[in-house]
Amino acid sequence: MEISLPGGPAVVPLSDASGLFESSTLVRTLFPGATEDDWQRAAAADPEAFGPGGTWRLEFRCFAIRRPDGGVTMVDAGVGPADAPAADWAPVPGRLPELMARAGIARTDVDTVVLTHLHGDHVGWAVGPDGEPYFTEAAYLVQRDETAPLAPDAPALTRVVAPLRRAGVLREVAGRHRIGSHVTLLLTPGHTPGHQSVLVDGAGRDLVLTGDVLVHAVQWVSPEVPYAYESDPVSARASREALLELARERGALLGTPHLTRPFVEP
Repeated sequence: MEISLPGGPAVVPLSDASGLFESSTLVRTLFPGATEDDWQRAAAADPEAFGPGGTWRLEFRCFAIRRPDGGVTMVDAGVGPADAPAADWAPVPGRLPELMARAGIARTDVDTVVLTHLHGDHVGWAVGPDGEPYFTEAAYLVQRDETAPLAPDAPALTRVVAPLRRAGVLREVAGRHRIGSHVTLLLTPGHTPGHQSVLVDGAGRDLVLTGDVLVHAVQWVSPEVPYAYESDPVSARASREALLELARERGALLGTPHLTRPFVEP
């Protein structure tokens, strides 16, 4: 479901993979503090996320931004091929190459890749099985606060950051960063230290690509609810609340990687 922002880019959601995860009991432990009312509102807001037996139906979605200048900015890189960093838990192989072909997007059309953060389910197609950048004509943008804390043996460093650095295509930015006329990177830390979200602006309506500021619908309806895998829950909540407020102020849609609908109202 591609959307076109008036006077701005078109944005194509690309669901690299999807799967059913966890039992209902375990899902609830992942979002401590959520009330029964929170869960009921989440089920009403994103009913397809609640799979059979109380499982969590999880999408792994990237976004391609077709800019008016003819270039393409890719936001995140999915779960990747069969041997990707997320292979030990995510439903690999992903189908991003097939979806890009259906959308009429070649790898060489992509001139910018924004990685919201370096978790395995967001970087899978960043580097190909040959150890070279998958998007051969692209610069890759990540926050410096995301790469700085990486341990020397961290898979995100050895399998993603280091190959991109060797190829000379990694751009480590600091804070708010403008890309061309319609795309702005926003530092939204908490899920990871240097997590970033993306503001796509048009003349009539904007779009906020949240990244994992928003992981589950329970955080959409109750932004104060933490996620067990946030590196800093206090910062994550502040980022989530601020990003949702920004979207409301601008009348923007939200584009989410893990909800079952790619675009929702804030």
